[in-house]
Amino acid sequence: MLTKLTYGLLYSWMMIHAVLPFRLLYVLSDILYVVVYKIVGYRRKVVRGNLRNSFPDKSDRDLMQIEKDFYHHFCDYFVETIKLLHVSDKEIQSRIRFKNPELVRELTRKGNSVLMYLGHYGNWEWVPAMTLLMDADVSTGDIYRPLKNKAVDDIFLKIRSRFGALNIPKNNTLRAIVKMRQTGKKVVVGFMSDQTPSVNNIHYWTTFLNQDTAVFTGVERIAKTTGFAVIYLDMEKVGRGRYDCTYHLITETPKEDPEFQITEKYIRIFEQTILRNPAYWLWTHKRWKYKKSDFVDKE
Repeated sequence: MLTKLTYGLLYSWMMIHAVLPFRLLYVLSDILYVVVYKIVGYRRKVVRGNLRNSFPDKSDRDLMQIEKDFYHHFCDYFVETIKLLHVSDKEIQSRIRFKNPELVRELTRKGNSVLMYLGHYGNWEWVPAMTLLMDADVSTGDIYRPLKNKAVDDIFLKIRSRFGALNIPKNNTLRAIVKMRQTGKKVVVGFMSDQTPSVNNIHYWTTFLNQDTAVFTGVERIAKTTGFAVIYLDMEKVGRGRYDCTYHLITETPKEDPEFQITEKYIRIFEQTILRNPAYWLWTHKRWKYKKSDFVDKE
């Protein structure tokens, strides 16, 4: 009962804001920036530590500018995500442009299904709008980590299914993908692969943003099991509420690739996305919670 009440209140509050035009939502974002960054200082210590460790050669002034730009973008991300509750297909397509959708079409029209890497960069909540460009015989889905608050989780599931994508809990990934494929449709499934793997699922380490980093290898394992093609979605913020997305083929024959080659290709290309403009990555995430030396010692 409490969950339903919380959901109703939160959903109503978000809908009130979702009907606002973008120009007013960005006024709200500017106000949120003052509250979140200047007053509350939300995870500011985490952000500063991540930036300093990732860019040891940058000056304090440069790091501070990235920090401020990040919090401005973070607040934009929040209001842009709310807007998904009340935005037309035409408007969202005018704001997020997929520059080479023919790559995905070519893969699926050849009968292949696709696993898509992406990260917490730009506004990843808008990426499911790619469904609007898919052929009718292609199903889309995204893997997500359920939130602890049931009411908030339900609202985000509603937002993320706005364009018809299936939301798949991370613990049910392979089973759900196989079930989707059994319908006879091709599938395109997105993975937020810049998260920290659980300690029991650390199988590969690499250098990422100047640091030893445990990397999520689930996409590669699923690709090698299913034979699905693997792509990466590069998102670029070209203006406030404006994003350009470009697909990059990582492999069409994953079973033939050496172990961890697919994972390493993703990490390298995603790192270039971040380096192009660091402010648009989710720096509040505690990405480096594990140390390679501690992991090796446990082994």
